[in-house]
Amino acid sequence: MGGKRQQLAGYAVGGIVVVIAVVAAIALLSGGSSGGNEVAADVLPDGGSFPEPTDADSVAAAAKAAGCELDSYRAKGRSPHSVDIGERIEWPTKPPAGGRHYQEWADDGSYEQAPNINMLVHSLEHGRVIIWFKRSLPADQRAALKAYYDDDGYQMLLTPDETGSEYAVSATAWNGDPQPDGTGRLLGCPAYDDEIFTALEAFKDEHRSKGPEAVP
Repeated sequence: MGGKRQQLAGYAVGGIVVVIAVVAAIALLSGGSSGGNEVAADVLPDGGSFPEPTDADSVAAAAKAAGCELDSYRAKGRSPHSVDIGERIEWPTKPPAGGRHYQEWADDGSYEQAPNINMLVHSLEHGRVIIWFKRSLPADQRAALKAYYDDDGYQMLLTPDETGSEYAVSATAWNGDPQPDGTGRLLGCPAYDDEIFTALEAFKDEHRSKGPEAVP
């Protein structure tokens, strides 16, 4: 009898192990019980559309029409690069538009999870334009921003704004002039409006690929 009990117990344990393995495999295939893939889709949904940007006389005119504001500052601290990715750095604006940063940079792309901010600032040094958005925006607005990015993502990043800024949508760039550290540029939009796409387009055309460090 004892041997049979041990044998039955062994079967039971083996069955539990198999069930756990199957559940784990299903979780991996579906993105996990945390819903990692579903969360990503919720942050930047596909299938959005945005109004065609119109020609603007200037970035200032486009910003005004969209209810946005412009800011700039003389950047400082290009070198030496920080070797501590967790270093707390204070920049003149939120989100930042140039200044001291970590030695590695964030790649071009659209992000559901914001890259390290010190790496994002390094991307600006390479002439990138970053579009920042609040996660609290309605899904259709986030989808529109994703569609805008997908239409022309050259030297661009799209990321949630985790800086504590007041803007619903913003864009930053870092100009190389004047040397040696250049000028940080910010387009900040307190509220989402269809006109922001004309403002973003004008800002992008004005500042993209003009960073202090030319990187393809």
